[in-house]
Amino acid sequence: MSVHQLDRVEARRIAIRAQLLDAHRPTDLLALVDHLTFLQLDPTAAIAPSADLVAWTRLGDAYNPADLTKALELDRTLYEVRAIIRPTADLRLHVAQMAAWPFADEARRRRAVPGAGGASWLEANDSFRRDILKLLQKSGPLLSRDIPDTSVVPWQSTGWTGNRNVTQMLEFLSARGEVATTRRSGRQRLWDLADRVYPAVTEVVPLAKARRVMAARRLRSLGIARPEVVGVAGERNYEEVAGEPAEVEGTSGSWVVDAAAIGQPFEGRTALLSPFDRLIHDRVRAQDLFDFEYYLEMYKPKDKRRWGYFALPVLHNDQLVGKLDAIVDRKAKVLRVDAIHEDVRFTRAITKAVNAEIDALAAWLGLAAVDRRDLQS
Repeated sequence: MSVHQLDRVEARRIAIRAQLLDAHRPTDLLALVDHLTFLQLDPTAAIAPSADLVAWTRLGDAYNPADLTKALELDRTLYEVRAIIRPTADLRLHVAQMAAWPFADEARRRRAVPGAGGASWLEANDSFRRDILKLLQKSGPLLSRDIPDTSVVPWQSTGWTGNRNVTQMLEFLSARGEVATTRRSGRQRLWDLADRVYPAVTEVVPLAKARRVMAARRLRSLGIARPEVVGVAGERNYEEVAGEPAEVEGTSGSWVVDAAAIGQPFEGRTALLSPFDRLIHDRVRAQDLFDFEYYLEMYKPKDKRRWGYFALPVLHNDQLVGKLDAIVDRKAKVLRVDAIHEDVRFTRAITKAVNAEIDALAAWLGLAAVDRRDLQS
């Protein structure tokens, strides 16, 4: 197979089109998630939750967060596992993966989080697991705080999950397909047995075949990637992609490209991206293709931040041109813009387009105004 030779402009345009961020917007939420393969949930809502931002960036004002809730909780056309939303039609591709979780027998690069340690903890706490399943069978759906901690061995972690045994067990049982989130009350999840939440799966795709199918889908959603891409949080460290080999001018190493995406017409637009958007989620790829340096700085002390607490990367046509440092002041009902960091010098056209997108974001959020006073001082 010959190696495709791509310049960086073409590579960037392939990536942007694949993520549905060009001028041809999608119009349907379910079709959007099906193409992207998933939406990632994150509780941070300095502007809006990440899943909503990702959907709005693509669907525009046609998107209402209530549509996502309805799809998850009423229509059941989408489902949630470990803060990842997928199309329910794809459940058949993930059942075998759930049964194999946490892949303790795989090579390290493919193991699930938390790997063998999680498997050992589950084994030591099998009575705890059975207690939860029995309680949900009798009394579900339940909030995690309504489930007693009968663990034998506490969960050890240096992070915030240390000794949060009920939450951790529910997360693991969700990954295994034994329990599921049936709905949310604010940020709190209500848990039930998975067979009460998920529709019956008539065809379970074997694990090896499912991974091949998902590898092809994953590349279609990315357009161009390294042969292995950064995996989904809570699953494997890396995920394979399946396509044709490519080299990108000005970069080293090998790439894999969706051959059907090469040479297609491109019409760009301006978009404000979630920090978790898959166009920039792989920070190394963003640097290689777009010369774009970005880190989510919400965990840094304020005086150490370069771009802001929850800065939104700014896409303009086929370039990532800057970061928007903004936050919603819910009491005043305004979108407060503290800074717009320019990675390239903004032309009048870029400035006008970025400001229009900021105004559109504020309108979609139902805010009364955009406060740009700090920019004018």
